[in-house]
Amino acid sequence: MAEATRDPVTGRETTGHEWNGIEELDTPIPRVVLFFLAATTLFAIGYWLLMPAWPLGWTYTKGLLGNDQREIVTRQVQDAAAERASWTSRIAKASFAEIAADPALMRHVRDTGRTLFADNCAVCHGTEGKGGPGFPNLAAGSWLWGGTPEAIAETIRVGINSTAKDTRTAQMMAFGRDGVLQREQVLAVVSYVRSLSGQKLTETEQARVPAGKEVFAANCAACHGPEGKGMHDLGAPDLTDAHWIYGGDEQSVLNSVHGGRQGHMPSWEGRLSPTDIKLLALYVGTLSGDRK
Repeated sequence: MAEATRDPVTGRETTGHEWNGIEELDTPIPRVVLFFLAATTLFAIGYWLLMPAWPLGWTYTKGLLGNDQREIVTRQVQDAAAERASWTSRIAKASFAEIAADPALMRHVRDTGRTLFADNCAVCHGTEGKGGPGFPNLAAGSWLWGGTPEAIAETIRVGINSTAKDTRTAQMMAFGRDGVLQREQVLAVVSYVRSLSGQKLTETEQARVPAGKEVFAANCAACHGPEGKGMHDLGAPDLTDAHWIYGGDEQSVLNSVHGGRQGHMPSWEGRLSPTDIKLLALYVGTLSGDRK
């Protein structure tokens, strides 16, 4: 090892190590580093002594403070379950009207229902319940099977075209594909249906409306009603509003009339408890602003 010398710039001794003309200074470790090293070491030793830390094979050191995080979490979960039970039992026993009239219970409905909806319904209906192609907009207030809490809860319970034995069942015929209507009749009724919701029609479409009205009365009114306002008993949508499940443009309506439609919603009975279904039904009802 080379003999230590003193650096002419800093005045410090060198270690004697030299590389490519550069000599290494013999700089001591800063005291602040030694201080924090000592402090963290003392903290670690203190933590080992005070808190559960060392595994002993079949058990572990409990620490002088006896602080058990598992017991704390278990107690917190039990307290939360007891607090939840205090209001879920009230919801389970109360009627929909009684719950809707209770602001405190409705706060729980909104908080818990939002989570239930996000976990079980949002994948189809969207996080805000606004739906998408093939999935109804639950925030529009345009209901297929009725928008009362009781009706919504029943839809959630049995589903639509689901595997439940008492499922709600609905299907629109394929009027064009199955040859029930001729091509011109299909086009005519498409124009008439679009006119019901006040859409802007081309001159060609407007000319088809009278014939389409006759086709509608003979083939569609049985489910959608003579004025096209739908029927909750059959799950037939209202054709007079601006809310469309599969789209209200000419091609989308043509596809529906020609090829038919059959939506699907699973039955949530057995997956959700009766109280959760009740909560979810009330929450879904608030999405359209019908109940404050």
